[in-house]
Amino acid sequence: MAKNGEYRIVVIGGGTGLSVLLKGLKKYTSRLTAIVTVTDDGGSSGRLRAEMGVLPPGDIRNCLVALAETETLMDKVFQHRFQAGNGLQGHTLGNLLLVAMSEIAGGFISAIQEVSKVLAVRGVVLPATLEPVVLAATMENGSTVVGETRIREHEGKIERISLVPDQCLPVPETLKAIQEADAIILGPGSLYTSIIPNLLVKGVAESLTEAKAPIIYVSNIMTEKGETDGFTAADHLQAIQRHLNQQLIDYVIVNSGVIDEDRLSRYRQEKAIPVLPAYEEIQAMGIKIIERDLVSDDDVAWHDSDKLARAVLALLD
Repeated sequence: MAKNGEYRIVVIGGGTGLSVLLKGLKKYTSRLTAIVTVTDDGGSSGRLRAEMGVLPPGDIRNCLVALAETETLMDKVFQHRFQAGNGLQGHTLGNLLLVAMSEIAGGFISAIQEVSKVLAVRGVVLPATLEPVVLAATMENGSTVVGETRIREHEGKIERISLVPDQCLPVPETLKAIQEADAIILGPGSLYTSIIPNLLVKGVAESLTEAKAPIIYVSNIMTEKGETDGFTAADHLQAIQRHLNQQLIDYVIVNSGVIDEDRLSRYRQEKAIPVLPAYEEIQAMGIKIIERDLVSDDDVAWHDSDKLARAVLALLD
């Protein structure tokens, strides 16, 4: 139950979408748990993972900064990316600090906890698993592509995503948070590389099945080249259902806001289009649809943090 008017909310995902949602929700509750994907093998995170055998810290770092109590100099320091320096170029200071703290504090969870204190984080950030898991995709033509970066860059259509090893275990606090939640939110974010991988960690799908809280999926505003070309919101939901072999989602939040022609034309160059709802297909799945204008005023067609948070809170209220 909500305590002091604050709901216990679990958010599951990764990438930019998850941090956007957290940035909005932290204004309304501090009882947040973010469960974050750890399959990234590109950029600074990928280099640290390959060279030092650590969990990729990038998505964790973004969530910690998104949940920081206030916009401070420390937040900017944490997100600072080195533009030069042999071995340093391309790394963010926050990634390096998380890796260093992991060695000092004796583990990645301890590192997150210590950094959370420094940033005065409102909530808890947890990796989906502590094991060195790799993402694999079975493509429509039957071929297999291994590695998140290679999957994103592959031209073929994804049929199924899996984890290697497939029996990786979650952090115990993850299952506890799901059981105690007032709401569980999936997305927004990359369907096959940010959201579904978390649901494939052993025990997570079972915990979601047993959860008393409503499960809410936040549909992406735009399709993503190489992952969800031409997908409707219903297609996203069906992909999740196919991977879990069951329908767990109670609500889907879709965008009804207008995207201006300037932004649409830029997205068309990237072969991305707005995600349409496909109302009848969603209703046939027994999922309730929540429509809101969720578009930000930024140069990109992302969710507006506050609009999205208010849509979630209105649903819970």
